[in-house]
Amino acid sequence: MAQLVFFSGTMDSGKSTLALQMDHNHAARGRDGLIFSRNDRAGEAVLSSRLGLAVPAVEVTDGTDFWDEVVRRRIAGGRVDYLICDEVQFYSPTQVEQLARLVDEMGVDVFGFGITTDFRTRLFPGSARMLELADRIERLQVEALCWCGARATHNARTVDGEMVTEGEQVVVGDTTEARTPVGPAQGEVGYEVLCRFHHLRRVTAARAHAASLSPQTLPLGD
Repeated sequence: MAQLVFFSGTMDSGKSTLALQMDHNHAARGRDGLIFSRNDRAGEAVLSSRLGLAVPAVEVTDGTDFWDEVVRRRIAGGRVDYLICDEVQFYSPTQVEQLARLVDEMGVDVFGFGITTDFRTRLFPGSARMLELADRIERLQVEALCWCGARATHNARTVDGEMVTEGEQVVVGDTTEARTPVGPAQGEVGYEVLCRFHHLRRVTAARAHAASLSPQTLPLGD
């Protein structure tokens, strides 16, 4: 039976790499699938991993209807056995419901990949609906690590190097050295994965490093 499976994890936990591997494995067995992504770090209409791998993908927009996407291809004589859906956190709840309908009514396997909570530790709407509807939820086994060495459980957003807990829910960025400019008034956005202890206390790697060079004690919070 077809399934709706949600693979979740923090940034840096290998979600996109696993998505690429899943597509390879199913295609190698003669199955035909589609790859979808939204707001990928590498740009539009692509699914990329931090290991340097990338493949073309269908870019998901607010107007994307997954049911119509599959129906249109099947009417044209194509096969659609499975969907690889990356960056599911950016999908709308309605789009996730469309994915569930494809599983139930057309027998299409759907493999979704995404993070569950934003930089404020609040659920993304798309991820929340996936958690409610998925037949199976898998936590990524490759653990991302906080700067302290503990398992990273939260995604932190930084603006000009300072951690923030307010702002728009979706601002595309990465955990690499590259930063995303969001305007002269807002500064430049980056992301870092932290354990819960250091996320709650807003202690990023840069702040911890600065404190280690300072004669003052590292503050536990603002």
